[in-house]
Amino acid sequence: EIPIHRSHVLPIARTVMENPQIPAPGRKTRHPQIRVQAFLANLPMFSEMSTEELDRVALGTTAIYAGKGETVCRTGDPCNGFHVVIYGQVKLGFTSPQGIEKVVEIIRPGQSFGEALMFLDKPYIVFAQALADSMLLHVAKQTVFEQLDRHPGFARRMLSGLSRRLHGLVRDVEAYTLRSGAERVIGYLLGDVPDDAAASGAPVEVNLTPGKSVIASRLNMTPEHFSRILHDLAANGLVEVNGRTIRVLDLARLRGDGG
Repeated sequence: EIPIHRSHVLPIARTVMENPQIPAPGRKTRHPQIRVQAFLANLPMFSEMSTEELDRVALGTTAIYAGKGETVCRTGDPCNGFHVVIYGQVKLGFTSPQGIEKVVEIIRPGQSFGEALMFLDKPYIVFAQALADSMLLHVAKQTVFEQLDRHPGFARRMLSGLSRRLHGLVRDVEAYTLRSGAERVIGYLLGDVPDDAAASGAPVEVNLTPGKSVIASRLNMTPEHFSRILHDLAANGLVEVNGRTIRVLDLARLRGDGG
C-alpha cells in the first residue's frame, strides 16, 4: 500500500476509491492503493480509536479527489454520510434563482461538513465545490452510527464539531448585523494569523487562497467593497497587498481596529 501525501495531487479530474455502500454516479473512478486508516488516525474525531476500530471505519470510507473548481456535491443530492477535507479547500454555498452565488463557509483541512444533514436524513441544502486540488474522505452514515453506538468518545467529538458549527453561525449573524465591513475583513485576516505571531513582532503573511470574490461572498459583501477595504488598510499602514498575499505590518493595531 502506498500512502498519498499532499504533494501527490493527481492530475485527473476525479479519483474515488469505490465502496459498494456509497455509489458515486458519474464520477471517474480508479483504485489508488492508499491506506485510509492513516488519514483517519490523524483526524481529531478518530484519534482515540484503536487499530481495529479504524479498520472498521475504513471499510465505510471513500477517498475522493476533486480538482480545482470541481463539484463535490450539489444542492439536493442525498446526504449518505459526511466529508472530511484532508488537503485543499472546499467552499459551501448556494445560488439564488437570479444566479447570485452566496458562500456560506470555507472548509479547510481537518474540517468536516454534512454531519447535521446526515442525522436529519435530509438532502444537501448547499453545494460543495473544491477551491483547489483537494482530497476528502467520505464516511458512510451506517459506519458513523455503528461507531456512535460503540465509542462514546467519538460521539462527544462529533457533538463538539456540531456545536462549533452552530457557534460559528451565530458569530456570522453577529458580524453581518453588528460589525462593519472593515471589522469583518480584519476578523477574517486575523483568523489566519498564528496565535504566537505577536510575540515575534515581525510582519505576518496571510494568503487569500480561496480568492477575493469567494472571501467577499463569505463575508457578505461585494468583491469591490472587499478590495476597497484592503486598499484602506494598506493606506493606513496596517497591511501590504500583493495579489492574494496580504502582509500584516502592524498586528497590534490591526487587532485594535478589528474590535
